[in-house]
Amino acid sequence: MTATRPLRLGVNIDHVATIRNARGGGHPDPVRAAKLAAAAGADGITAHLREDRRHISDGDIDRLMAAIELPLNLEMAATAEMLAIALRHKPHAACIVPERREERTTEGGLDAAGQQSHLQPIVRALSAAGIRVSLFIEPSIRQLDAARALGAPVVELHTGRYCETEGAERVVELERIRTAAAHAETIGLECHAGHGLTYDSVGPVAAIPTIVELNIGHFLIGEAIFGGLDGTIRRMRALMDEARGLRARSA
Repeated sequence: MTATRPLRLGVNIDHVATIRNARGGGHPDPVRAAKLAAAAGADGITAHLREDRRHISDGDIDRLMAAIELPLNLEMAATAEMLAIALRHKPHAACIVPERREERTTEGGLDAAGQQSHLQPIVRALSAAGIRVSLFIEPSIRQLDAARALGAPVVELHTGRYCETEGAERVVELERIRTAAAHAETIGLECHAGHGLTYDSVGPVAAIPTIVELNIGHFLIGEAIFGGLDGTIRRMRALMDEARGLRARSA
């Protein structure tokens, strides 16, 4: 039964806002991108409201909550400011990620094991508000067990190292992800994965039966410049379904 479990696709629209912010104004609009993603077969929308407001803005979150019907996954740092924003909006889910102002993108996973006392009240407050909490972590048994101890029902495994390596190193990284995903299911956590996935790298991760959702953003937005967002998402969706051994969704 597990081998044919459907695999959800969450589309991260952050970098539509990055392009908009490069020049100012309102174009291209990340809310429009979210609607196009929904029409193309996305199962959810992800948006990271960074402390430095590098891409997604507070106004974008306001409009996404009002305009889209798909579940919104709000990526957020573990800060009082972001907790207050999440509690005000009450998105479907909140994924807690590590964040440093000098980084170009999220680098590495959250240290759930080393930040238990800091993370616990945030996880508790989000959960009490009916927000599904996810922790973005490395594919590590120690981090998974820490997530379980914190009471987070979902983890998202960082796939960046897998995507950045080649050959034997990539095989090792894939096995780390596979082992972590299996352990997540064993201890009762829903397992997602994401970061850096492309057409070329998505298949082996999508084939892991204990992963139930992939979150992909930068590659899809970049590839959409050449092939359009609709076609890009549909192709990714088809590759995921093929890897899972599922019949491709109708266009």
